[in-house]
Amino acid sequence: MKAQELQQEALYMATSSATTRNYATIISGLVAKGISVDEIIPRENVFTFHAWKALGRQVRKGEHGVKITTWIPCKGKKVADPENEQNKVKLRPKTAVVFHVSQTDPIAESEVA
Repeated sequence: MKAQELQQEALYMATSSATTRNYATIISGLVAKGISVDEIIPRENVFTFHAWKALGRQVRKGEHGVKITTWIPCKGKKVADPENEQNKVKLRPKTAVVFHVSQTDPIAESEVA
């Protein structure tokens, strides 16, 4: 997978889900790093490294993010759901690290080319 495709997929995954499962972890982790609660808006100004690249920003060298766990679908894997007798896509856990916009800088035009 090309870097640009990876970045676009990361951005899509970050913005397409409506779950708030990791919000408490994100907020408490970023507050511990000195970022005000009022400045933290997951899915608006908190993204993964690759999602920030897709948005034209880069994480500053030496910055540490907040580790979260997300669930991603396994391609081609389905499990029977005994409750409604439909097949559901099997999910697997994956860890990711997210960064606040204040931990990033815009990518210079000369670096993009």
